[in-house]
Amino acid sequence: MNLRSLLLYSAAAPALVPATALAQETTADRGEIVVTALPLRTTVDEAETPVIVLTGHELVHRARATLGETLAGEPGISFDNFGAGASRPVIRGQTSPRVEVLSDSAGVQDASEISPDHAVVTEPLLLRGIEVLRGPAALRYGGGAIGGAVNLLDEKVPTMVPEDGISGVLEGRLGTSDDERSLVGGVTAGFGQFAVRAEGVDRSQSDYGVPDAFGEDHVDGSYNDTRTYTFGASWVGENGYLGAAYTKHRSEYGLPGHSHEYEGCHPDGIELHCGSHDEDGEDHDHEHEEELGHEEVPSVDLRSERVDVRGEYRDLIPGIENVSLRYAYTDYAHDELEEEVVATTFANEAHDARLEVTHSPIGGVRGLLGVQYSHSDFSAEGEEAFLIDTTTENTAIFLVETAEVGPVRLELAARQEWQTINHDLTALFPAAEHDPFSISGAAVWNVADGYSVALSLARSQRAPTNQELYANGVHLATNTYEIGLLSGVLNGLPALSTEEETAHSVNLTVRRTQGPTTFTLGLFHQDFDNYIYAETLDQLEEFRLIRYAGGRAKFTGFDGEIRHQFSPSVAASIFGDYVRAELKDGLGDVPRIPPGRLGATVNAEWQAISFDAQYFHAFEQDDVAAFESATPGYDMLNATLAYNLDLGGDREVEVFARGTNLFDELAFNHSSFIRDASPLRGRNVVLGIRTAF
Repeated sequence: MNLRSLLLYSAAAPALVPATALAQETTADRGEIVVTALPLRTTVDEAETPVIVLTGHELVHRARATLGETLAGEPGISFDNFGAGASRPVIRGQTSPRVEVLSDSAGVQDASEISPDHAVVTEPLLLRGIEVLRGPAALRYGGGAIGGAVNLLDEKVPTMVPEDGISGVLEGRLGTSDDERSLVGGVTAGFGQFAVRAEGVDRSQSDYGVPDAFGEDHVDGSYNDTRTYTFGASWVGENGYLGAAYTKHRSEYGLPGHSHEYEGCHPDGIELHCGSHDEDGEDHDHEHEEELGHEEVPSVDLRSERVDVRGEYRDLIPGIENVSLRYAYTDYAHDELEEEVVATTFANEAHDARLEVTHSPIGGVRGLLGVQYSHSDFSAEGEEAFLIDTTTENTAIFLVETAEVGPVRLELAARQEWQTINHDLTALFPAAEHDPFSISGAAVWNVADGYSVALSLARSQRAPTNQELYANGVHLATNTYEIGLLSGVLNGLPALSTEEETAHSVNLTVRRTQGPTTFTLGLFHQDFDNYIYAETLDQLEEFRLIRYAGGRAKFTGFDGEIRHQFSPSVAASIFGDYVRAELKDGLGDVPRIPPGRLGATVNAEWQAISFDAQYFHAFEQDDVAAFESATPGYDMLNATLAYNLDLGGDREVEVFARGTNLFDELAFNHSSFIRDASPLRGRNVVLGIRTAF
């Protein structure tokens, strides 16, 4: 499918395809949308857990500068924003390091799992699709997907030669709240069996506006300037392709809420000391930033260079349906600047390689065998280098097998990993070795008349990250002093258990995919052993002393959508989600869990005009952890009006206006570490014009 076909196809689809039905049921069969992030090219209606696919015009309308903002508001998906420069998706209450972000099934390889102020390196304006797996996807992607996975689909490596020899897209957009100025362009050209691709984005955003009730008319330091450029080429044959691409990404953004008020704090056992303290243990000379005057907001200067190699070949030899190769090399670094001076530098040089082979049915059983290898050299230098330099290696083998038994499709999958984390401070604490094992089983029963029931059971394991093992120091972005499982020995504390985190998951999904009324409803429960979390040991005002520790936890909830097609051009739906996350053994609630939400959407089309509106209410979140306060609820109204002009041939132009937070309501994100310093943006309208050829 070329770009034009994709845009024309998705023009009839709803904003996000939530495994129910297309907005125009007469133009497409919802179940034919294939989810590449799932094994064996499973369609959304065959998936054992709910899947969301965002593509085409609606991806264009909803795309923001960060991945979290782009996906926020869909059932089961929230985000933990850090101003306008960084936000990570939160799926069913889980985020990094339990939600894996992938670039066409290969790791993104940045530093976003280390801290919420570290951006996920991607450019939503250049994506052709986003797939979101709600529920454990660890069997294919490892322990980083124990809570879910987000797969980013792009066009940087061409998979086909344009029918007319050339295809492309050009887009410009203006935003009112942050004075956004963005320019997007991409072109693919064909030469015989070869295709080349060039694309790029240039974006400028100033500090975004907020309602007057905040006390300021904008959030200081919420600006974001980004430039991304990609060049790729492929050989394309009848049975497959092989290609590569080079991407350079540069981003400069502010860090609102970043305070140096507590940078002198340090632990004394399990107590927190700030400023100087004498023999009686009393603290002195703790001056507040507001007493010293306003500081310039720190900023991030992020650079990333990435090489992707991708290939697929069908019917290679008898018995082998498909062979898929993914390799990525990333050279990532970002500087955190204070008054334009580099204070801390984080760097990550990483490789990720994956080979998957799909075999033809053997005795009615069809399956996939895969191997994966990843290598990461991570370093941190400077004032806030709370992590030691580490080298992480992970090798994995995984298997997925399926069989049809009457109206029931059965699936069994397993993954074995071997992970080591090495460093140069072995005299203080040892290197880490883990071998997590995950296994799952699922059954999808197609009852009748488009009804289906899917039940999946999974035991998923995740090895601790370098941060959870070795963190030791002040982390000003989150207003914490962090101590890892092993690094407590540097503070007179015993080392804690470093065994794998284990989740036992149950997911029940009920669907109806035919008729005017369709729905997808998902119920889930995850029971964790050795759930690794940041336990607060002590607190001084807004600054906390935390130590990573393992405990038992459970996550229970639901998400879903019910949709009714009133006519070929008008549809409406109601949707909602809720998750309850608790630490067992009387330890209270898990921190920063998003609140429950309930809302409705309307989609309508009339000739070349399309319109959609979404309203939802986020309820008060008062199930809070120790040292955490409740967050009030809020109402959110978003809407899009678009006009699509067919210019004939392969040319079309779309003009659209996308309004968000049209009530201009002061809203705080409970999942954000800087909730009170950086509320959600106020009323904003993005005006865009996009042409495809």
